[in-house]
Formats: sequence, structure tokens, C-alpha cells
Amino acid sequence: MNKQASPNRTPNKQSARNTSGSRLLPMLLGIIAVILAIVLVYVLTDGKSNEENLLEGLPNYTDVKGTIVVDGLKYEKQPHLGRPEAKVKVIEFADFKCPACKKWTEANLDTFIKDYVDTGKAELYFMNFAFIDRDSYLAASAGEAIYKQSNEKFWEYVHKLYANQGDESTIWATQKFILQFVKDNIEGLDYARFEQDLKNHTYMYDVKEDFKIAGAYGVNGTPKFMVNGVLLPDSSYEGLSAAIESSLAESAK
Repeated sequence: MNKQASPNRTPNKQSARNTSGSRLLPMLLGIIAVILAIVLVYVLTDGKSNEENLLEGLPNYTDVKGTIVVDGLKYEKQPHLGRPEAKVKVIEFADFKCPACKKWTEANLDTFIKDYVDTGKAELYFMNFAFIDRDSYLAASAGEAIYKQSNEKFWEYVHKLYANQGDESTIWATQKFILQFVKDNIEGLDYARFEQDLKNHTYMYDVKEDFKIAGAYGVNGTPKFMVNGVLLPDSSYEGLSAAIESSLAESAK
């Protein structure tokens, strides 16, 4: 008897392979989905952890207690350069995270000191307008803590912090950064006192007070300049120089 090949043999094998393949694909997709979910959770939680680390120790204006009354510019509370008897009082409003403030300081501050401070024509004051982010507030309060120890060291802090300024869009002036920065760059301070003041936000009231006063006088960005109580429309050196010369001419009449 001749044996005839079963006409269904080959199709059955093909069907089995198709069935196996159809089962394997969902399994692979499921495994991939689980892996992606694990990776996503890791990325999100790690990112959140990094953000929390960056924000640790950073102050909020809402945390500052006390009623702030705007009743003048309070020159006596501000870091300053020059002679008290100078006829012209200039206030710079600035944020340590502001790239334009860094640019103005590097391009113009030494020239301004030579032209107007050293000649006795003007006295320069620095007032915080810390508005960019929470590390702006911390950098400002660090400046206040240094100023309370030494007016001279404050201006050293201004020059050196701008020289080491990070990106405006990132949180870089953290508590860890500032503590290490001051330790490495500002000599002659009572560092233990500075560290305590920074961590305790000792001078955040002063920073917020500056912000409120500046806003009340029309400051809405940085750097901005005020000459004898008049806020200038721009921050160019030429505009500042012209305003000072005009005030000197008026006082000479």
C-alpha cells in the first residue's frame, strides 16, 4: 500500500509557528513596556530628588516675617562706595543672577569708581532687586551677611561672584555653592558667623525690604540706576554719566 502524504502536515507546522509568534510578540511588548515604566519612574524620581537637593536651603519671600513699610530709600542701610559728603547719590539696583548686571559691572564699575567715586563727585549705593529665582534671594542675603561684617568685603563679593556667575536659567547659587565660594574667595571674614547667617537666612528681611522699596520706586528689572532719587530710563553708562553731570550742575547753581 502506498502511503500518501497528509495534505495537512505542512500547513499545521506553519500554523504552530504563527501561533507561537503571535504569543511571543505581546510578551515582548509587555516586557518593553515594563522596562520603559521602570526607566521613567527612575528618571522622574531622580530628577525630583536632584531638584529638591538644589532647592534645599533656598529662601522664599513668603517665609520672611515682619511688616515692611516703604518710607524712603534708606541709604544708611546699603553697601556703598565714596564720600558721604558727595553731592550726588547713585543707587544701583541689581540681581546677582542677572547677566546684564554682570556685564555692566565688568564693563563699567571700575570706570565709574575712577570717574565719580574717587573724585568725590558721587557716592554709589548697592540695593538688591533679587527677582530672578530663589537662589537670587540667597545670593543677595549672602551679600548682606558679608556687608554686615565688612563694606569693603561686600564689594569684593560683588566683583568675584559676577565673575563666577552661572546660567540665568539654572539654580546655581545654592547654599552649598555660596558657602564654598565665600570660603575660597573672600578672605578676612568670620566664616563661622557668615555660615550661620546664611543658613539661618538672617538677612532675608533686608533683601525683601530692598525689593519692596525698589518696586515702590518703579524698578522692574536689573540693572537699574537712580540719581538723587530719580530713576533713570536706561542703564547705559552714558545715560548715568549725563544724569550725574546734570545733578552736579544743578547743585552748583
